[in-house]
Amino acid sequence: MVTLAALWLPIVLAAVAVFLVSSVVHMALPIHKHDYRRLPREEETLEQLRRAPLPPGIYFFPFHASAKELADPGARERYEKGPVGMLTVRPNGVPSMGRFLALWFLYCLVVSLFAAYLAGRTLPPGTDYLAVFRVAGTAAFLAWGIGELPGSIWRGAPWRVTLKHVADGLLYALVTAGVFGWLWPR
Repeated sequence: MVTLAALWLPIVLAAVAVFLVSSVVHMALPIHKHDYRRLPREEETLEQLRRAPLPPGIYFFPFHASAKELADPGARERYEKGPVGMLTVRPNGVPSMGRFLALWFLYCLVVSLFAAYLAGRTLPPGTDYLAVFRVAGTAAFLAWGIGELPGSIWRGAPWRVTLKHVADGLLYALVTAGVFGWLWPR
C-alpha cells in the first residue's frame, strides 16, 4: 500500500499535465471548433428569453412535472410539435474564464487524487511502470472518458461531440497514467 502523502507529486503533476494537454486540445487544435452552434435568429430568440425573465438554472421543454402529465394528449402534441430540449441559463455577465479554469484545475486535482487513491490501495511501492499505468489510467479514464456518456444519454448532447470528449478523456487518462507510472514510489 502507498499512502496519498507519498503520491502528492504525481497527483499534482498529473493534474498540471492534464490541464496543459486539455488547453492545447481545446484552444490550439480545431477538434472542438464545431461542437456548439449559434441559435437561428439569435437576437430574436434572446429577446424572447429576456422577456421571461429566466433565473439561472436548467430548463426542460416542453415541461412535464410527472409521467401522468405526459400522458395528456396536449402534452404529447407539444412534444410532437417541438422543439424539444434542455436549456442551461447562467447568470448574466461576461463569463469568467479565470473561474472556469480554476474549477477545471481543481477537477483535474480531484481526478488525480482518486486515481492515486485507487492505485495506492492496490499496488505496493516498487510496482513496475505498466502495472501502475494500467490501474491509474483505468481509474482516470472512468472520470475523464466514461463520465462523458451521460451527456448524450440524458441531456441530448450529440453523440459525435460526446465521443470526441471520450477521446479527450482517453488522452487525459494516458497522461495521468504516464505520470503515475513514471513517479511511482520505488
